Amino acid sequence: MRKGTAVEQLEGRVAVVTGASTGIGRSIARSFASAGMHVVLASQNEARLAAAVAELRDTGATVVGVPTDVSDEAAVRHLADATLDEFGAVHVLVNNAGVYAPGYLWEISSEDWEWVVGVNLWGPVHAIRAFVPHILQQPEGHVVNVSSAGGLMPARVHGPYCTTKHGVVGLSKALKADLELKGANVGVTLVCPGAVVTAITSQVENTGPGGVPRGSVDLAPEVQAAWDSISAYTDADIPSDDVGDMVVQAIRENRFWLLPNGEVFFPVFERELDDLKAGR
Repeated sequence: MRKGTAVEQLEGRVAVVTGASTGIGRSIARSFASAGMHVVLASQNEARLAAAVAELRDTGATVVGVPTDVSDEAAVRHLADATLDEFGAVHVLVNNAGVYAPGYLWEISSEDWEWVVGVNLWGPVHAIRAFVPHILQQPEGHVVNVSSAGGLMPARVHGPYCTTKHGVVGLSKALKADLELKGANVGVTLVCPGAVVTAITSQVENTGPGGVPRGSVDLAPEVQAAWDSISAYTDADIPSDDVGDMVVQAIRENRFWLLPNGEVFFPVFERELDDLKAGR
C-alpha cells in the first residue's frame, strides 16, 4: 500500500472489518479474503457473525470473528487485542458498522439518538484510536470509513443517521489531514454508498439499543411512507456484494472518495450546491 501508488497485492496482510456480518461489511470481508488477506470480522450479532465466518472459512480463507459492540470503547480495545493476538499486526481497518432509527428527529428518543451516535460516530472514533497506533507501526496501511450519501446531503426521517454520517465525512477528512501531517504512509478511503441494497432497511425491526430486536415499529403514516420509499429505492439498485471489490480497488489506488452508485443522487447534490450559492 505505497503512498500515491497502486497496490499490486494485499495477500498476507491483516484487515479488520466492523459490521461484517451482513451487507457491505460482509462484501468487503469477502473481497479481502479473495485477495488473500487475513480478515477479522466484527459484529454485535453473534449468530450472523458466526455464519459469515463459516462462509469465508469454507472458501479456505483465514478469518476469525470477534463479537463487538463498536459503541463500547472497551469492546473495541478487546477487538484490537484479539487481532494482534491472532495475527500479530493490522494493516487495514474498515469502519462499516452502522444503525438507523427513523422518525421526526425531535420525536426520536434520547436512547435511540445515543444508540445511533454511539455506533455510527463513536464506533469509528473508538476504532481509529485503538487501531491506528498499530497500523502506524507497519510500513504501510489504510483506513476505510463507510459513511453514506446521507453524509453528503439531507434526507427526510433520517435525523440521527444523517447527523452521524456527516460526522464520519468530517472525521475522515480530519484523519487524512493528520496522517499527512505526520508523514505516515497510511491512506484513507471514505465510502459514501448511494442506492445500494443493504440490510439497513430491515435492521430497524431486527435490532435496537443494546442489540435487542424491536419487532414492529410504530411510525406516523407520513414517516412510514417516506421510509417505505427509501426502502423501495435502495432495494431496486446495485447489490451490496458489488461494493467489496470497489473498496479493494480504492485501497490499491489510494483513493479517498468512493461513491458506489452515488451518481443517482447527483441531482440532489446539485440542488444543495445551488441552495448554498444562493444563501438559502
